[in-house]
Amino acid sequence: MKFTKMQGCGNDYVYVDCTKEALPNPEQASIFVSDRHFGIGSDGLILINPSKVADFEMAMYNADGSRSEMCGNGIRCVGKYVYDHGLTDKTTVTIETLAGIKTLELHVENGKVASVRVNMGRPELHAAKVPVTFPEETMIDEPMEIDGTIYQVTCVSMGNPHCVIFMDEDVRQLDLEELGPKFENHVIFPKRTNTEFCNLLDKQHIRMRVWERGSGETLACGTGACATAVAAVLNGYTDNKVELQLRGGNLLIEYDRDAEEVYMTGPATTVFEGEIDLPENWEDDTIRIYHPKR
Repeated sequence: MKFTKMQGCGNDYVYVDCTKEALPNPEQASIFVSDRHFGIGSDGLILINPSKVADFEMAMYNADGSRSEMCGNGIRCVGKYVYDHGLTDKTTVTIETLAGIKTLELHVENGKVASVRVNMGRPELHAAKVPVTFPEETMIDEPMEIDGTIYQVTCVSMGNPHCVIFMDEDVRQLDLEELGPKFENHVIFPKRTNTEFCNLLDKQHIRMRVWERGSGETLACGTGACATAVAAVLNGYTDNKVELQLRGGNLLIEYDRDAEEVYMTGPATTVFEGEIDLPENWEDDTIRIYHPKR
């Protein structure tokens, strides 16, 4: 299998061009390639497929093999891949995802894509559609108990579910290996959830760490940054345009409340390209390497 390793703010994925030939067993392939000791090492696998409704389709798989609806950092790298590899010469491209069709504006420098602005679409706040099990229509700044501690949470979907928490405690000191899975697998999240732990720095800046559903802590999460910006605006914490400081870099998020759309701007980087032999026997337990802590 030929592949390209790419990253956006440290959120890294293995990319495979499937515009001409499909990849069998992508769930197992994601588990295999994602392992950082025995595979390539990544937060998951992203396939670039042909699409009947957009320029291309992005099929994203988490490191545990589960399918995910959308990835903000991942889709920026898709935009860079299709342009840099000559699959398109357009600087405005549309990408089909399980969260709908997203439009990307590619910023090109010296013939290569350096950064991408993505229209991430409309945030979903209705609790049943996030989804989160909650008796009210929305779950905004509501208390949630984990191991006897009360957290104020805001739940937003950016095509995938997010639980955003603004904290006084420095998020850099949190034990996310312990805390993250307790949110991800909490009974009120029927499809599990991504969780953002945030410090409000000022009206234009937020520090954030993220625990991603199916992958554990990652250095960045584009949809999580968007959900966090939306939550911050809804709670009156920030202006409509805010810079998210993640462990892997910064993302600029703008929440256009009139249009009810969220825009994300950030880098996309190619790490390396290569070729790897996939196991012939997917039933061999030796390939079931990646097991996020629960």
